Amino acid sequence: MKQVVKILRKNEAEKRIPVLRLEIDYELLTLYDAIVANDEEQIKKSKIILEQFRQELLRLET
Repeated sequence: MKQVVKILRKNEAEKRIPVLRLEIDYELLTLYDAIVANDEEQIKKSKIILEQFRQELLRLET
């Protein structure tokens, strides 16, 4: 049973990683736009979101 759960989690991670990378790319674009527009509030929001994505990506890749 433990092996089945492990395999299912691995499959979920393999599906989530490409989607997560796209979300990171989009948020980086949002951050860039906020920097160009000098929008401090959006810059902070984007940095928080990117940190959450980074942590999730690290968790999934291990």
